[in-house]
Amino acid sequence: MIFGVSMPTRPPLMTPDNIVAILKMAEELGWGYAAIPDHIIEPPEFKGYPYTSTGAMTWGPSGNVIEMLAYLMFAAANTTKLRVMSGIAVLPLRNPLFTAKALATIDILSKGRLTVGCGVGWEHQEFAALGAPPFAERGKVSNEYIRLFKELWMKESPHFEGKYVSFKNMPFLPKPVQKPHPPIWIGGESPAAMKRAIELGDAWFPIGSNRKFPYDTAKRFAAALETFRQYGAEAGRDVKQITLAYCPLWYSEQEAHILENGERRAFTGSFQQVADDRKAFEDLGVQCIIFGLQAPTLEQTLGRMERLTERVLP
Repeated sequence: MIFGVSMPTRPPLMTPDNIVAILKMAEELGWGYAAIPDHIIEPPEFKGYPYTSTGAMTWGPSGNVIEMLAYLMFAAANTTKLRVMSGIAVLPLRNPLFTAKALATIDILSKGRLTVGCGVGWEHQEFAALGAPPFAERGKVSNEYIRLFKELWMKESPHFEGKYVSFKNMPFLPKPVQKPHPPIWIGGESPAAMKRAIELGDAWFPIGSNRKFPYDTAKRFAAALETFRQYGAEAGRDVKQITLAYCPLWYSEQEAHILENGERRAFTGSFQQVADDRKAFEDLGVQCIIFGLQAPTLEQTLGRMERLTERVLP
């Protein structure tokens, strides 16, 4: 199993030196991924965050967040082995031709170390502020943009006719280093996200704490995988061809989180319990776990990474 780290995009850890220190630690520990979350403009207050039980955001209302594409290039420039990942890019927020060009550039300059994590977004005010396509159509927009990326990255003379973007005989060079294109990981937990991963993705990458679709125990995730396999069979795709990744943003060291049904939330509790969780998810076919490990200080964050590697990864 490969470990990855969800990188800080907000204070207090959001400084160049802190970011580089976390990236270097991940490489030294033999981890595989640095995933960078995506927001551009954030409202001062929002109560619809899908990954907490109350809908409250887990960060402050300042809107102080750095941009993902520029961050990806900085991360690539300060590493040599880690894969850098948009984790997860909110596709409708940016012009898709620009995004395709930027991602191809990052793949080239990182020498083929880019993974493209794709999602549809959850914050309607950000869509409105950026003049993005309608929030209610974000799933259809994202599907079209992914198809567009593949057309631009794979075809000599790209041609595309869609509802949201169209062009003919548009030269698109240079192409990404990775062939046929950088891996596309589909984020999201809903049935629509599962179907998107089956139709368009190389991997499915859910966050386990979605309050509408909770996959925060091995038992719950196993049930979700049954649905995922069913959708794959209906679509005629063998889901064994799709990489399974997973994100426990809530990782807790030595403190067990007890859920409303009395079960312990996965990746909380003792190191032995977390190691057992890692094994249980690995047995379900999960190949990569991207952890949310940010603590109030850099030293605490690096310490969590070291202990997780020493006590859980083996």
